[in-house]
Amino acid sequence: MEPVRLSKRMAELGLCSRREADEYIARGWVTVDGVVVDVLGSKVLPEQKIELRRQAQRAQSQRVTVLLNKPVGYVSGQAEQGYQPAVVLIRPENHWAGDASGIRFAREHLGNLAPAGRLDIDSVGLLVLTQDGRVAKALIGEESGVEKEYLVRVSGRLGPEGLALLNHGLSLDGQPLKPAKVQWQNADQLRFVLQEGKKRQIRRMCELVGLRVTGLKRIRIGRIALGDLPQGKWRYLGADERF
Repeated sequence: MEPVRLSKRMAELGLCSRREADEYIARGWVTVDGVVVDVLGSKVLPEQKIELRRQAQRAQSQRVTVLLNKPVGYVSGQAEQGYQPAVVLIRPENHWAGDASGIRFAREHLGNLAPAGRLDIDSVGLLVLTQDGRVAKALIGEESGVEKEYLVRVSGRLGPEGLALLNHGLSLDGQPLKPAKVQWQNADQLRFVLQEGKKRQIRRMCELVGLRVTGLKRIRIGRIALGDLPQGKWRYLGADERF
């Protein structure tokens, strides 16, 4: 088999992101078959054993992931059209008193804190921001299959055929969507469970079957539920929690 870049292989193995891999390699924190490799661009064979040294493991353990109950009016990523990014809400005064992680807020937790997935400006609920490339890859990497669950308030009429299409059979941007799990939660609210996250996907899916979304709330990502986290508040992902 052909050799591949060490940083790419590290990301494929879920050791870290490619950006983090380059940092660890440059610092001499990576071994291949027990030998330190500190040259960027180095290549390895798929069967070679890649390990992080203690310094890299320590650096990873200090990276945090934050769970925010995003309100309406904030964008997930970069500021746009006068709207603020959700990361501005990660302040000590918004830290949820019910956070059981045991992690104390530190200013360095705000460095390189980026959203792992989008939640549009009109939507509310669970938004993940992380410093950890492993978390980002798990949630938004090309091979991610982590479920995301939403409660979606709608207006309009939806027959059995439309509900069947929401579950499987729709396409967006010329690409067929993965099967979803969509069912009625109550008279005007649907529950969606998706394994992908195209831009404004649920709103566009609903439009295709004659519905208009009047409210959208994300309540779960993988095994992590929004739970009792109040709107506008945030907490840390605990060491024992996994998506």
